[in-house]
Amino acid sequence: MASWAPHLTSLLVLSAAFSLLWLVSLKLRNASIVDPFWGSAFVLSGVTVALADGGGGAGPRRTLALVLVAVWGLRLSIHLLARNAGHGEDPRYAAMRRGHGQRFWWVSLFTVFLLQALLAWAISLPVQLAVATPSSSLGLLDAAGAALWAIGLGFEAVGDWQLSRFRRDPGSRGRVLDTGLWRYTRHPNYFGDACAWWGLGLLGLAAGAPWTLAAPALMTFLLVRVSGVALLEQDIGQRRPGYREYVRRTSAFFPWFPKQEA
Repeated sequence: MASWAPHLTSLLVLSAAFSLLWLVSLKLRNASIVDPFWGSAFVLSGVTVALADGGGGAGPRRTLALVLVAVWGLRLSIHLLARNAGHGEDPRYAAMRRGHGQRFWWVSLFTVFLLQALLAWAISLPVQLAVATPSSSLGLLDAAGAALWAIGLGFEAVGDWQLSRFRRDPGSRGRVLDTGLWRYTRHPNYFGDACAWWGLGLLGLAAGAPWTLAAPALMTFLLVRVSGVALLEQDIGQRRPGYREYVRRTSAFFPWFPKQEA
Protein backbone atom coordinates (compact mmCIF):
# COMPACT_ATOMS: atom_id res chain seq x y z
CA MET A 1 0.00 0.00 0.00
CA ALA A 2 1.62 3.23 -1.15
CA SER A 3 -0.37 5.78 0.84
CA TRP A 4 -2.90 6.09 3.63
CA ALA A 5 -4.55 9.05 1.89
CA PRO A 6 -7.41 7.01 0.33
CA HIS A 7 -8.16 5.42 3.70
CA LEU A 8 -8.18 8.74 5.54
CA THR A 9 -10.46 10.06 2.81
CA SER A 10 -12.78 7.14 3.53
CA LEU A 11 -12.82 8.07 7.23
CA LEU A 12 -13.69 11.67 6.41
CA VAL A 13 -16.45 10.65 4.00
CA LEU A 14 -17.97 8.26 6.53
CA SER A 15 -17.80 10.91 9.26
CA ALA A 16 -19.53 13.42 6.99
CA ALA A 17 -22.22 10.91 5.95
CA PHE A 18 -23.03 9.92 9.53
CA SER A 19 -23.04 13.58 10.59
CA LEU A 20 -25.60 14.39 7.89
CA LEU A 21 -27.64 11.42 9.04
CA TRP A 22 -27.45 12.80 12.58
CA LEU A 23 -28.93 16.10 11.40
CA VAL A 24 -31.80 14.20 9.80
CA SER A 25 -32.32 12.25 13.04
CA LEU A 26 -32.69 15.54 14.95
CA LYS A 27 -35.41 16.64 12.55
CA LEU A 28 -37.21 13.30 12.81
CA ARG A 29 -36.48 12.78 16.53
CA ASN A 30 -35.48 9.25 15.64
CA ALA A 31 -31.90 8.05 16.09
CA SER A 32 -32.90 4.62 14.76
CA ILE A 33 -32.31 5.78 11.21
CA VAL A 34 -28.64 5.08 11.82
CA ASP A 35 -29.23 1.31 11.86
CA PRO A 36 -30.25 0.78 8.20
CA PHE A 37 -27.27 2.89 7.11
CA TRP A 38 -24.79 0.60 8.90
CA GLY A 39 -24.45 -1.89 6.04
CA SER A 40 -24.32 0.80 3.37
CA ALA A 41 -21.51 2.54 5.25
CA PHE A 42 -19.16 -0.33 4.40
CA VAL A 43 -20.06 -0.04 0.74
CA LEU A 44 -19.40 3.69 0.89
CA SER A 45 -16.03 3.07 2.52
CA GLY A 46 -14.89 0.62 -0.16
CA VAL A 47 -16.12 2.74 -3.07
CA THR A 48 -14.49 5.86 -1.60
CA VAL A 49 -11.12 4.14 -1.38
CA ALA A 50 -11.47 2.85 -4.96
CA LEU A 51 -12.23 6.36 -6.24
CA ALA A 52 -9.56 8.08 -4.13
CA ASP A 53 -6.97 5.49 -5.06
CA GLY A 54 -7.64 5.77 -8.78
CA GLY A 55 -6.11 2.87 -10.67
CA GLY A 56 -3.49 2.08 -8.03
CA GLY A 57 -5.21 -1.03 -6.74
CA ALA A 58 -6.95 -2.05 -9.93
CA GLY A 59 -7.33 -5.78 -10.45
CA PRO A 60 -9.62 -8.72 -9.79
CA ARG A 61 -9.28 -8.53 -5.99
CA ARG A 62 -10.61 -4.96 -6.03
CA THR A 63 -13.62 -6.09 -8.05
CA LEU A 64 -14.22 -9.10 -5.80
CA ALA A 65 -13.99 -7.06 -2.60
CA LEU A 66 -16.35 -4.36 -3.87
CA VAL A 67 -18.91 -6.89 -5.11
CA LEU A 68 -18.88 -8.89 -1.87
CA VAL A 69 -19.14 -5.88 0.43
CA ALA A 70 -21.86 -4.33 -1.76
CA VAL A 71 -24.02 -7.47 -1.69
CA TRP A 72 -23.56 -7.87 2.08
CA GLY A 73 -24.04 -4.19 2.93
CA LEU A 74 -26.99 -3.40 0.69
CA ARG A 75 -28.86 -6.57 1.71
CA LEU A 76 -28.45 -5.65 5.36
CA SER A 77 -29.53 -2.05 4.82
CA ILE A 78 -32.63 -3.07 2.85
CA HIS A 79 -33.54 -5.68 5.46
CA LEU A 80 -33.22 -3.25 8.38
CA LEU A 81 -35.05 -0.51 6.50
CA ALA A 82 -37.99 -2.82 5.84
CA ARG A 83 -37.95 -4.22 9.38
CA ASN A 84 -37.88 -0.82 11.09
CA ALA A 85 -40.41 0.95 8.85
CA GLY A 86 -43.33 2.34 10.81
CA HIS A 87 -42.06 1.23 14.23
CA GLY A 88 -40.73 4.56 15.53
CA GLU A 89 -37.51 4.93 17.48
CA ASP A 90 -35.82 1.75 18.66
CA PRO A 91 -36.19 1.21 22.44
CA ARG A 92 -32.39 1.35 22.86
CA TYR A 93 -32.20 4.89 21.51
CA ALA A 94 -35.42 5.90 23.24
CA ALA A 95 -33.89 4.84 26.56
CA MET A 96 -30.75 6.85 25.78
CA ARG A 97 -32.91 9.85 24.90
CA ARG A 98 -34.70 9.64 28.26
CA GLY A 99 -31.43 9.16 30.13
CA HIS A 100 -29.63 12.13 28.59
CA GLY A 101 -32.64 14.41 28.39
CA GLN A 102 -31.90 17.76 26.75
CA ARG A 103 -28.28 16.72 26.10
CA PHE A 104 -29.22 13.82 23.83
CA TRP A 105 -29.13 15.91 20.66
CA TRP A 106 -25.36 16.40 20.86
CA VAL A 107 -24.48 13.28 22.90
CA SER A 108 -26.01 11.15 20.12
CA LEU A 109 -23.67 12.72 17.57
CA PHE A 110 -20.64 11.23 19.31
CA THR A 111 -21.98 8.10 21.03
CA VAL A 112 -24.22 6.89 18.21
CA PHE A 113 -23.38 8.43 14.84
CA LEU A 114 -19.66 9.27 14.85
CA LEU A 115 -18.88 6.15 16.88
CA GLN A 116 -20.53 4.03 14.20
CA ALA A 117 -18.63 5.93 11.52
CA LEU A 118 -15.34 5.07 13.25
CA LEU A 119 -16.33 1.44 13.77
CA ALA A 120 -17.46 1.04 10.15
CA TRP A 121 -14.18 2.50 8.95
CA ALA A 122 -12.06 0.26 11.20
CA ILE A 123 -14.01 -2.92 10.42
CA SER A 124 -13.92 -2.20 6.68
CA LEU A 125 -10.11 -2.01 6.61
CA PRO A 126 -9.72 -5.49 5.04
CA VAL A 127 -11.97 -4.37 2.20
CA GLN A 128 -10.12 -1.07 1.90
CA LEU A 129 -6.75 -2.85 1.67
CA ALA A 130 -8.08 -5.37 -0.85
CA VAL A 131 -9.39 -2.47 -2.94
CA ALA A 132 -6.20 -0.42 -2.75
CA THR A 133 -3.63 -3.20 -3.28
CA PRO A 134 -2.89 -4.12 -6.93
CA SER A 135 -3.59 -7.72 -7.93
CA SER A 136 -3.05 -9.46 -11.22
CA SER A 137 -4.89 -12.62 -10.20
CA LEU A 138 -6.79 -14.25 -7.37
CA GLY A 139 -5.36 -16.98 -5.16
CA LEU A 140 -6.46 -19.62 -2.68
CA LEU A 141 -6.93 -17.08 0.12
CA ASP A 142 -9.28 -15.07 -2.08
CA ALA A 143 -11.25 -18.21 -2.91
CA ALA A 144 -11.40 -19.25 0.75
CA GLY A 145 -12.50 -15.74 1.70
CA ALA A 146 -15.27 -15.71 -0.90
CA ALA A 147 -16.46 -19.17 0.19
CA LEU A 148 -16.56 -18.19 3.88
CA TRP A 149 -18.33 -14.96 2.96
CA ALA A 150 -20.96 -16.95 1.00
CA ILE A 151 -21.57 -19.27 3.96
CA GLY A 152 -21.94 -16.27 6.23
CA LEU A 153 -24.30 -14.44 3.90
CA GLY A 154 -26.42 -17.57 3.62
CA PHE A 155 -26.74 -17.92 7.39
CA GLU A 156 -27.45 -14.22 7.81
CA ALA A 157 -30.01 -13.89 5.02
CA VAL A 158 -31.86 -17.15 5.71
CA GLY A 159 -31.83 -16.49 9.46
CA ASP A 160 -33.29 -13.01 8.96
CA TRP A 161 -35.93 -14.36 6.58
CA GLN A 162 -36.97 -17.12 8.98
CA LEU A 163 -37.21 -14.63 11.86
CA SER A 164 -39.25 -12.15 9.79
CA ARG A 165 -41.66 -14.90 8.75
CA PHE A 166 -41.98 -16.05 12.37
CA ARG A 167 -42.75 -12.54 13.60
CA ARG A 168 -45.44 -12.04 10.95
CA ASP A 169 -47.30 -15.15 12.13
CA PRO A 170 -49.92 -14.17 14.75
CA GLY A 171 -49.59 -17.64 16.24
CA SER A 172 -45.96 -16.94 17.14
CA ARG A 173 -46.82 -14.42 19.85
CA GLY A 174 -45.00 -15.34 23.07
CA ARG A 175 -43.31 -18.33 21.43
CA VAL A 176 -39.62 -18.93 20.68
CA LEU A 177 -38.32 -19.56 17.17
CA ASP A 178 -36.48 -22.89 17.39
CA THR A 179 -36.80 -24.28 13.89
CA GLY A 180 -34.72 -23.93 10.74
CA LEU A 181 -31.29 -22.44 11.40
CA TRP A 182 -32.56 -21.27 14.79
CA ARG A 183 -32.62 -24.90 15.91
CA TYR A 184 -28.82 -25.05 15.74
CA THR A 185 -27.84 -21.57 16.96
CA ARG A 186 -29.74 -18.91 18.85
CA HIS A 187 -28.31 -16.26 16.55
CA PRO A 188 -27.74 -17.54 12.99
CA ASN A 189 -27.86 -13.99 11.62
CA TYR A 190 -25.04 -12.82 13.92
CA PHE A 191 -23.01 -15.96 13.24
CA GLY A 192 -23.45 -15.36 9.51
CA ASP A 193 -22.42 -11.73 9.90
CA ALA A 194 -19.20 -12.79 11.63
CA CYS A 195 -18.44 -15.42 8.97
CA ALA A 196 -18.97 -12.92 6.17
CA TRP A 197 -16.47 -10.55 7.75
CA TRP A 198 -13.90 -13.24 8.43
CA GLY A 199 -14.23 -14.05 4.73
CA LEU A 200 -13.60 -10.42 3.83
CA GLY A 201 -10.73 -10.46 6.32
CA LEU A 202 -9.09 -13.18 4.24
CA LEU A 203 -9.14 -10.80 1.27
CA GLY A 204 -7.17 -8.32 3.38
CA LEU A 205 -4.78 -11.13 4.27
CA ALA A 206 -4.42 -12.00 0.59
CA ALA A 207 -3.61 -8.34 -0.06
CA GLY A 208 -0.62 -8.65 2.28
CA ALA A 209 -2.15 -7.02 5.36
CA PRO A 210 -2.55 -9.76 8.02
CA TRP A 211 -3.09 -7.11 10.70
CA THR A 212 -6.49 -6.36 9.17
CA LEU A 213 -7.77 -9.65 10.66
CA ALA A 214 -8.24 -7.53 13.78
CA ALA A 215 -11.27 -6.06 11.95
CA PRO A 216 -13.38 -9.26 11.80
CA ALA A 217 -12.22 -10.02 15.34
CA LEU A 218 -13.65 -6.66 16.41
CA MET A 219 -16.87 -7.32 14.51
CA THR A 220 -17.23 -10.73 16.19
CA PHE A 221 -16.59 -9.20 19.62
CA LEU A 222 -19.28 -6.58 19.03
CA LEU A 223 -21.76 -9.20 17.81
CA VAL A 224 -21.18 -11.53 20.76
CA ARG A 225 -20.39 -9.23 23.67
CA VAL A 226 -21.73 -5.75 22.95
CA SER A 227 -24.52 -4.98 20.47
CA GLY A 228 -25.60 -8.47 19.44
CA VAL A 229 -26.04 -11.60 21.53
CA ALA A 230 -25.36 -10.05 24.95
CA LEU A 231 -27.68 -7.07 24.40
CA LEU A 232 -30.52 -9.08 22.91
CA GLU A 233 -30.49 -11.72 25.63
CA GLN A 234 -30.49 -9.30 28.58
CA ASP A 235 -34.23 -9.47 29.07
CA ILE A 236 -35.62 -11.76 26.38
CA GLY A 237 -36.10 -14.53 28.95
CA GLN A 238 -38.57 -12.30 30.78
CA ARG A 239 -40.51 -11.50 27.62
CA ARG A 240 -40.58 -15.06 26.29
CA PRO A 241 -41.01 -17.70 29.02
CA GLY A 242 -39.74 -20.53 26.83
CA TYR A 243 -36.45 -18.81 26.07
CA ARG A 244 -34.60 -20.16 29.11
CA GLU A 245 -35.26 -23.72 27.98
CA TYR A 246 -34.22 -22.71 24.46
CA VAL A 247 -30.94 -21.37 25.89
CA ARG A 248 -30.37 -24.64 27.76
CA ARG A 249 -30.54 -26.78 24.63
CA THR A 250 -29.30 -24.46 21.87
CA SER A 251 -25.82 -23.15 21.10
CA ALA A 252 -25.53 -19.38 21.59
CA PHE A 253 -23.45 -18.56 18.51
CA PHE A 254 -21.70 -21.38 16.66
CA PRO A 255 -24.18 -23.78 15.04
CA TRP A 256 -24.38 -27.17 16.73
CA PHE A 257 -26.90 -29.92 17.29
CA PRO A 258 -29.32 -29.13 20.12
CA LYS A 259 -28.90 -30.90 23.44
CA GLN A 260 -31.21 -33.82 23.93
CA GLU A 261 -33.75 -33.88 26.72
CA ALA A 262 -32.42 -35.57 29.87
